[in-house]
Amino acid sequence: MSNKIQAIRGMNDLLPDQSPAWQYLERQLRALVARYDYREIRTPIVEQTGLFARSIGEATDVVEKEMYTFDDRNGESLTLRPENTAAVVRAAMEHGLLHNQTQRLWYMGPMFRYERPQKGRYRQFHQIGIEAYGMTGPDIDAEIILLSARLWRQLGMSEHVTLELNSLGSPEARARYREALVAYFEAHREVLDEDSQRRLTSNPLRILDSKNPDMAEMLAGAPQLFDHLDDESREHFEQLKATLDAAGIGYRLNPRLVRGLDYYSRTVFEWTTTALGSQGTVCGGGRYDGLVEQLGGKAVPAVGFAIGLERLMLLLETLELIPDEAMGGVDAYLLAMGDAAERQALLLGERLRDTLPGLRLQVHCGGGSFKSQIRRADRSGARVALILGEDEIANGRLTLKPLRDDGEQQTLDQDAAIAWLAEHIVGEA
Repeated sequence: MSNKIQAIRGMNDLLPDQSPAWQYLERQLRALVARYDYREIRTPIVEQTGLFARSIGEATDVVEKEMYTFDDRNGESLTLRPENTAAVVRAAMEHGLLHNQTQRLWYMGPMFRYERPQKGRYRQFHQIGIEAYGMTGPDIDAEIILLSARLWRQLGMSEHVTLELNSLGSPEARARYREALVAYFEAHREVLDEDSQRRLTSNPLRILDSKNPDMAEMLAGAPQLFDHLDDESREHFEQLKATLDAAGIGYRLNPRLVRGLDYYSRTVFEWTTTALGSQGTVCGGGRYDGLVEQLGGKAVPAVGFAIGLERLMLLLETLELIPDEAMGGVDAYLLAMGDAAERQALLLGERLRDTLPGLRLQVHCGGGSFKSQIRRADRSGARVALILGEDEIANGRLTLKPLRDDGEQQTLDQDAAIAWLAEHIVGEA
């Protein structure tokens, strides 16, 4: 029986060969939010359990089935965050960021849900979230969606995602709709599966999300939320659509789009894709004007979205949209032949890094024959091997051996070698 300890199921390691792609994506995301002047907020990964029960909703799958909850040594119930909007609201309230202010915030980090692991969906997963507070109009809804649309253009995947749009209306309008929906489902109770029957009294809007094909015909005839909207929400939604139309952002109205968390109201949207096989959500968000008040603060309008980075990374890889240059690698590999060269190589490496800040350089350590060192230089992906031996040290020179083309090996004074690297390696990066 093996005594090896392995990673917890659904919580994956990110290995060095994978890290450059993630770093590329994170750079793209950070650059984008900076262009819109959204500011980063970082919250703990552990919060009081009540924060999520009150915000997400006691009857949601997240709270009922998926949260990692435990008692600490003082008997306080704590939960690894399953999402971060509630935590951002808690932090903003606690530190006075919402009183008579507007805020544009973003976060990025790990979330935790106990669900069946599958490709692009894990128990520890990562999200970036964009959130705006203190603005009531459809203009900020539009900005949030425009920002997400710009991300797809920036990543080169606009043609592979579709914007789906709906409005949940005010809480009062949604309550009226809920009554009509429950009455309809009660009349078709025999068609409802076990999960939908459970939701009938707790969260009937989520029944509309069911993928059960046996319920499809019944769901198609269900009352439409849009028919129950209040006038103010209807006007808000029309203005949002007009702005998106003017900006050339295509969308599909989806009356069954309700999102999975209880705190949404008015605008809800998702960006979906079929590039991963079955249709999947890449980005989801909307308005949650009642969340701050729900968590004990004064009412503050809010809107935002979250993107699962594992799902987005899977889409980038599937569409082959990660640039080769983003995967990094080394430009030059410095070989050291002999004891004296080994001592000098590290010093020369530091000189090269001081003089050529853009040079990605690996200095060989650990000794070995010339053949083994040149083999490692080749495996590193370096474009050129830099060879430092006894003759080079005695004459203040350096040998340059191209590894990726048919260029000739040459031995130059170290200053001339640095100039060559600046022109032919760093200058072309």
